[in-house]
Amino acid sequence: MSKTYDVILWGATGFTGRLVAEYLLKQYSVGKDLSWAMAGRNKAKLEKIREELGNTDIPLVVADSHNRESLEAMVEQTKVICTTVGPYALYGNLLLEVCVAHSVDYCDLTGEVQWMRRTIDAHHEKARENQVKIVHCCGFDSIPSDMGVFFLQQEAQKRWKAYADEIKFRLMGAKGGPSGGTIASLDNVAIEAQKDPQLMEEVILNPYGLNPKGEQTGKDVPDLRESAYDEDFQAWIAPFVMAVINTKVVRRSHALSNYPYGKDFRYEEATHVGSGIANRIKASITATVTDALFSPGSILKRIIDQFLPDPGQGPSKRQRETGFFKAILLGKSANDQTLKVKVKGDRDPGYGSTSKMLAEAAVCLAKDRENLPQNFGVITPSTAMGTHLLNRLQENAGVTFSVVEE
Repeated sequence: MSKTYDVILWGATGFTGRLVAEYLLKQYSVGKDLSWAMAGRNKAKLEKIREELGNTDIPLVVADSHNRESLEAMVEQTKVICTTVGPYALYGNLLLEVCVAHSVDYCDLTGEVQWMRRTIDAHHEKARENQVKIVHCCGFDSIPSDMGVFFLQQEAQKRWKAYADEIKFRLMGAKGGPSGGTIASLDNVAIEAQKDPQLMEEVILNPYGLNPKGEQTGKDVPDLRESAYDEDFQAWIAPFVMAVINTKVVRRSHALSNYPYGKDFRYEEATHVGSGIANRIKASITATVTDALFSPGSILKRIIDQFLPDPGQGPSKRQRETGFFKAILLGKSANDQTLKVKVKGDRDPGYGSTSKMLAEAAVCLAKDRENLPQNFGVITPSTAMGTHLLNRLQENAGVTFSVVEE
């Protein structure tokens, strides 16, 4: 059955959705290289966004996230649903269910591990049966991590004829305002975990919480919760707020690929702070603030919230365009060979780079589908799209992956 659109962007009237629409319009125009539409529940708001984007040819689709029939009418028109409407645990269930039922590929920006666990349990097998790709975490969490590990291991094979047994991800620097949507999603995770000790133990604190059932053990330990000194980087490190999501996505990718790096493969993430006494103190402060973000109701969390944006709010255009992120991944082999990979983004991580990464994931699913890895279900960016996504990110999205020659 032929489809009207390659991609429908669900949530185009939101802050991030609009950025995705801007990128698609600039990069792919309308109806030429890519057939796409903007969708939401309010036609007047969609028309306003279309007018502000300066192109009245962009098709509009109206649907209601709580109405199955309207969602079915929407997904039947497209190859791929690209959604920015979060927190996904609150607003994403029915849409994902409909995509699986109608064999329509799907990508999102969720970082809500508790919801991801539920979607895996509820929909993975049916999505595999229907040969659907349901791809979570297609933004700053977790493409730099997941695709960074994928790239590093490809390079390790070229150089060593073997994979790295251990990889460390260090966020070396980032510039840009915090994401209101991401903060809201983290809050939702923390609130659910606080109410449900089993969720905290089995998913949040378990390094393998997103692995297939029966495969949720290994050599990795829970994510860093305090400052520490890293001998490999000769620097103080602090918890990375996205590690609770990213590390589990990387491990799920490994499990879905049938453990090519070995069952003892280890992976962890942290924020690189620096050497010296001042950076030791800074790392300790960073650890305290990060811990507070996962402590709903605490005094420090209430203070921090006063300085954070609400959902739908974000940095200015100038802040986005002058922003960046940079990470280093260090891989080690069994015989102590090392390999460093640099991942860079040319916009702020939370919005500028994230919107481009999500857009390219959607386009990759739509345009490269016949050549993508034959993996289906509730999967990950690297297992869903592999080298094709890596190429699109580097060619179009300003996200680069390179070996650091030493």
